[in-house]
Amino acid sequence: MTGGGTGPRGGTGDGPGWQAGREVREAGGAEWAVQSVWAVVFALLAAASSATATVLQRKAASTVPLSAGFRLRLIVELLHRPVWLAGFGAIVLAACLQALALSQGALSLVQPLFVLELPMAMLIAGFVLGRRLTRGSWLAVLAVVGGLGTALAAADPQGGITHPPGGRWAVATGCCVGAVALLVVVARRHPPGRLRAASLAAGAAIGNALTAALMKAATHAWQSDGFTGFLTAWQTYGFALAGAGSVFLLQNAMQSGPLVASQPALTLTDALVSLALGVALYEETVRTGWWLLPEIAGALAILAGALVLARTPLARLLAEG
Repeated sequence: MTGGGTGPRGGTGDGPGWQAGREVREAGGAEWAVQSVWAVVFALLAAASSATATVLQRKAASTVPLSAGFRLRLIVELLHRPVWLAGFGAIVLAACLQALALSQGALSLVQPLFVLELPMAMLIAGFVLGRRLTRGSWLAVLAVVGGLGTALAAADPQGGITHPPGGRWAVATGCCVGAVALLVVVARRHPPGRLRAASLAAGAAIGNALTAALMKAATHAWQSDGFTGFLTAWQTYGFALAGAGSVFLLQNAMQSGPLVASQPALTLTDALVSLALGVALYEETVRTGWWLLPEIAGALAILAGALVLARTPLARLLAEG
């Protein structure tokens, strides 16, 4: 990769993960490009399925009254709502597609594409509910799509190793769990409202990023050691646990306050934390230097678009049920 990359290019030179990563890169740019294309395709399909789940589950969650408590019973109540169950099925499909995407491409490429879940959700909701998007909504959709394209083109994420060492996992997992715990404490100390919703959504986003990082390791275990390797890899159970926790936090975030507070926190935090985990864990590389300018501009465009979309009548309708 040409100048300005961050994150080491290879590894320490020992271990099967480093060797596998090096062999993929040495196989030629064409093969890596094909894998990246498939990763993008699967990620986009996963985002569309996740967007469908968002529409269905947000509809279901809105039928449960606001509560000042932080309730485990919320999930029990939602299990009795068919719309929520359909949304959960869409989440399972999205997870399968996400696993395929992560098996083909870099975490720092795949996970930021889930930013598109928000505009996709708006488009799907408009179709399902028979509502037209306003001109401002379309401009916001273009801002999110254009901002993501600009940021990813400038960053040019490239793959690294396939099996990060245990020490890195301990640090990365500890940091993510600690950050989520802190955000939950902040949420519990505030009544339903913007701060509570944003805190829980940010916690869910960190959980989503950690889930993706663990899922990537589990898919590589399947590729290298088959189904037995998948079942014996601790990351398999780690991503299941992290994913369940993220779903719980997201449901409480949607029920705790306005969409304009939770959605931007969810959208940007997931992408940024995933990028950090890709570089720190998997030694993926992104361009820095002056490339940071279009990357920041793209992130700001995404944030602006997300804020506008979260304020639209269609978004309010979804949030209010």
